[in-house]
Amino acid sequence: MEKKNLPIIQNETCCTPTTRSAIGKEQAESAATLFAALAEPTRLTILNLLAESQGEVCVCDLTESFNLGQPTISHHLRILKEAGLVTGDKRGKWVYYALVKNKKEEIVTLLERVLASPALVS
Repeated sequence: MEKKNLPIIQNETCCTPTTRSAIGKEQAESAATLFAALAEPTRLTILNLLAESQGEVCVCDLTESFNLGQPTISHHLRILKEAGLVTGDKRGKWVYYALVKNKKEEIVTLLERVLASPALVS
């Protein structure tokens, strides 16, 4: 088989490559955990219930708002707690949950950094 001499094509790009990010790898991983926790309807509903309560809520009271068992609600609360969205305070048999103060501002700031692009500014 005869080997043909093909022309060398230089790597041409259509635009300037993106080389800088507004957030670092560690912050991106943390944000992904946070957004994964938010990306579930039951957890969003739990957060909304906690926000409306304006204080601590017993897991037993949260369970009454769902057609789910207490272990399932506790599982969702654990994920929210690991993402830093809620706090839990064990009192005897029950755990009382509340929203983490200032988390809303942190999420908004994070989204603004992630989406900080001249192309997205109107």
